[in-house]
Amino acid sequence: MKATFGAGCFWHVEDLFNKTKGIKSTHVGYIGGQLPNPTYEEVCTDQTGHAEAVEVEFDPDEISYEDLLDVFWNNHNPTTLNRQGPDVGHQYRSAIFVHDEEQKKIAEKSKQDLEKSGRFENPIVTEIVPAPTFYKAEEYHQKYFKKHGFS
Repeated sequence: MKATFGAGCFWHVEDLFNKTKGIKSTHVGYIGGQLPNPTYEEVCTDQTGHAEAVEVEFDPDEISYEDLLDVFWNNHNPTTLNRQGPDVGHQYRSAIFVHDEEQKKIAEKSKQDLEKSGRFENPIVTEIVPAPTFYKAEEYHQKYFKKHGFS
């Protein structure tokens, strides 16, 4: 099965999911913008509308979609609009790109439960939207942390 998340710089997000049991593969890329086949340089202009994202292939017999959402929520700040840490721009937005109605239902409930928990002082700004075309990023971005000894 497939899941797609935007939570800031895709290098860190991919590394987190790669370390998660039940993940079969990950790819970093761009999603949710107007320009077909964008490059990293184009996305960095903050003019294409794309988010940096990670597409995750997972085995639902080993990890649930709910568990993937827990990884997502626990590893970024979902209350900062278009920003994660020092990275600022629409491409760094917090987003869950759902692949079917079941994922949408689960993601919305997960977000509501987190909002009700009081864990965050500010409102959660994470968007939950249907997954449009995912454009795989350039090869040098794939498994970046592992390639550079950060993982």
